[in-house]
Amino acid sequence: MSEVTTDHETIREWAERKGGKPAAVRRTHKGRDVGIIRIMFPDAPNSEHEGLTEISWDEFFDEFDKRKLALVYDEDSLFSKVVSRESSEDRRH
Repeated sequence: MSEVTTDHETIREWAERKGGKPAAVRRTHKGRDVGIIRIMFPDAPNSEHEGLTEISWDEFFDEFDKRKLALVYDEDSLFSKVVSRESSEDRRH
């Protein structure tokens, strides 16, 4: 069962517990523009992170809040998806 959160500490703790790191999609990460953000799991088998570049948690959460995003995640797996807060409200109903 997936959960949805916008809480920075919850996101960071969940990701780090699973070996996750904040990342940006390389082709959208230009200069001061962070671009599209993701959580990458570099040690996970079959993880497709070649197109990602690691960023700081501060950069991740600045972009996360600026774009009004939420994280859908599964406590028991590596599944996560960054979505708009508006669409995350739809998931809760």
